[in-house]
Amino acid sequence: MADTQQAHEKGAEHAIEVEACPSTRALELVASKWALRIFPALENGPVRNNELLRRVGDGISQKMLTQTLRELEANGLILRTIYDSVPPHVEYRLSPLGESLNRTLMGLDDWVKTHWQEMERIRAAQVDSE
Repeated sequence: MADTQQAHEKGAEHAIEVEACPSTRALELVASKWALRIFPALENGPVRNNELLRRVGDGISQKMLTQTLRELEANGLILRTIYDSVPPHVEYRLSPLGESLNRTLMGLDDWVKTHWQEMERIRAAQVDSE
């Protein structure tokens, strides 16, 4: 009984450590479905809101785009410029920190392109063996 209690407490401690881990928090931010689509949409310079909405693609609402952009901006990954024009407009671009992260994400994308078929074959073989 004491061993079970200690194991439970140790598991709870590990869960707290994972939640507090900067890597976990960063991955939760940048690995979201929409963030992963926003980074490449901004990699060639500033983009206005409506163009960004088109580039990110089907399925994202204006509300979700705005929410994701605010979160990325709050973490220093994108920059928002508000132009005092008539009508006023806003542009978004990657910050230097966001550009650095985007290069890393491009490496991940390259890895996936290289290994996706292998992963598909393994998954299909496991399904066939069940």
